[in-house]
Amino acid sequence: MAIWNPWHGCHKISPGCANCYVYRRDESIGKDASVVSKTGDFNLPVKKNRQGQYKLTADDGIVFACMTSDFFLEEADEWRQDCWDMIRQRQDLHFHIITKRIDRFEKCMPPDWGEGWNNVTICCTCENQDRTDYRLPIFLELPIKHREVICEPMLEEINMEKYLKAGLIGHVSCGGESGSSARPCDFRWIKEVRRECIRCGVSFTFRQTGAVFIKDGKVYHLDRKVHLSQAEKSGYNYVPGTGMADSIKYRTPDRQALFERLSRSDFRSRFHLHANDKSYINEKGMDTIFSHAKDFVAKRLSAENPENDGRQTPMKGHPVFLAQHATACCCRGCLEKWHNIPSGKILTEKEQSYIVDVLMEWIRKEMEK
Repeated sequence: MAIWNPWHGCHKISPGCANCYVYRRDESIGKDASVVSKTGDFNLPVKKNRQGQYKLTADDGIVFACMTSDFFLEEADEWRQDCWDMIRQRQDLHFHIITKRIDRFEKCMPPDWGEGWNNVTICCTCENQDRTDYRLPIFLELPIKHREVICEPMLEEINMEKYLKAGLIGHVSCGGESGSSARPCDFRWIKEVRRECIRCGVSFTFRQTGAVFIKDGKVYHLDRKVHLSQAEKSGYNYVPGTGMADSIKYRTPDRQALFERLSRSDFRSRFHLHANDKSYINEKGMDTIFSHAKDFVAKRLSAENPENDGRQTPMKGHPVFLAQHATACCCRGCLEKWHNIPSGKILTEKEQSYIVDVLMEWIRKEMEK
């Protein structure tokens, strides 16, 4: 990885900017981060050493541009064309441009941009739902070949599935906020965006926990040095078809505690077997119902990304369907929320057997009523 900061300084435009690390760092050395100025590395992509070779080579990896500013900042308009010229010249390098100003992109494109350049990825940041709903529709309409979304700092639960469904976003990353004034990041928010990515076949990275991290309702205050490592340790990164989710460690809930929790849910507790359902079960026998449950779980739930996940289980038509909704075994999202079984993994025989056992226990309880 290489960093190219052609200019330094920025001004804040949205909630994600409130605790900007550039402002924090500059303030610590008595510098005003709102002052924008060119840097000595302005022409880094075309700088050469004494042997006449480029200092930056493909071996340096991705070149991240403007990490202490924004590439589409208004104050940099007079310098940007020179940067585009350097990016065009260095087709052997791949440039990542992260921006909160995607609404300025069209005004700032080089004249020969066309449908986008192969060696440029544009990363649009979305820290909350408001900025997601403002920026992503603009982002998807622009002529860009490589698109990524970055939710950092992630300040609340974000739903972006309708934008991911367009098939134009190649990667999403999420993470918490660092610094002494960091706002909390809840692991539930991370997992929800990840589930959306899985359903849409988009790769996902949980990049960092942030300084204030909430997991299972408990608040953790974490040292900066473990933000990245703890996120990586979770195993919640995802690349379609690679089996990455198999490494996630989890424990299924205590069965009695699970059923008590389900009974307190207004939605889950409304499902019951009716007279016709019980008649069907008595007619077919519990062995046949068990066989049906096993078949439904294998065909509708076990895949890494089941077809129509979240809508694959009808709310009527078979006692097992009722049991699935009553026990939160109806889709992969509910399996993760209620049973801790991670989304994005092919269910093992053991996991499928666990689900079938839960379904049959609920059915047996209902038959005794």
